[in-house]
Amino acid sequence: MFTSRGDAHKLYLKLKDTYERNQSLDKLRELTEIEEIQSFYNSLRSSTLEKIYYRVLKEKNGMGIIPVFVSAGPWLLFLFSKKLQEFLFANGSVLFFVFITIYLLILTISVILHFREKAWAEVHAKIIKDILTYRPSKSNPTS
Repeated sequence: MFTSRGDAHKLYLKLKDTYERNQSLDKLRELTEIEEIQSFYNSLRSSTLEKIYYRVLKEKNGMGIIPVFVSAGPWLLFLFSKKLQEFLFANGSVLFFVFITIYLLILTISVILHFREKAWAEVHAKIIKDILTYRPSKSNPTS
């Protein structure tokens, strides 16, 4: 079913459809994936988990490099715009359209990847934070 409401609504529709067909929600890939992540992080010591949490935060905050890189491209091209225009329009506008198509494709892919990676980093950070919050105190020998 196509919807433009976003991934959360698509997940809701999938959950609702699965539930209405009297199938187990626990078997859905979207939920088993999260359960596997939680299970793995639960198996780690708190001190290790804290280090992983900081690393995930670093990755999440460092992902701003992708939009900076993508937005810097046009400025770099602007510096060479006269030469670039001469090259792109030398044989008509075919090269120009090829150039624009490739640039927009790269831009679109990098922005999609940026937000997907940022979302996954947020999921990992939240799972780790929840585990550390609800885990028994550090005096527990298993933590």
